[in-house]
Amino acid sequence: MFEFFVKGGFLMYPIALCSVIGLTVLINKFIQYRNILKSIEMPMEQALKARPAIIIPILEGIKNGCDEKELSVIGTRQVREIEKGLSWLGLIATIAPLMGLTGTVTGMMKAFMVIAVSTSVNPSMLAGGIWEALITTAAGLLIAIPVHIGHHYLEKQADEIAFVMKEITMSLYMRCKDGV
Repeated sequence: MFEFFVKGGFLMYPIALCSVIGLTVLINKFIQYRNILKSIEMPMEQALKARPAIIIPILEGIKNGCDEKELSVIGTRQVREIEKGLSWLGLIATIAPLMGLTGTVTGMMKAFMVIAVSTSVNPSMLAGGIWEALITTAAGLLIAIPVHIGHHYLEKQADEIAFVMKEITMSLYMRCKDGV
């Protein structure tokens, strides 16, 4: 495996970095979102007793007499807070295949440079550049595809969290408004 990494050339280092960052963000956000959903997808009375961290600012807003618009701003702020880091996944899903493509170009340039300076060329002379081209392309795609899928999944989870929070907010607001 390390042999492939080395044959991929210098662009394998930023591709590997994208892999580490992408995997770290994916795992972190997956765990975070699962815990948030578990904490807010419960009966209202239980949620009020448990006071999940994500809805505390909303509860404070209701307690302080905020109207619907103000509560909407508080909820939006909370959703933006939990979405932090998702943009990194989108960026990695975009640049990893581009770095792989750049490796393809540099690898083919190396292969053609060998052809340009040599009077007789055999396949083994071209192999280094072709290896670099193929390995970086594959590595970029192997990083981008799962990161893109994970990014899409996590965006859907964030949307679900936002929807549940809106339901909770409106339910609590109506209760307070009705004096319950």
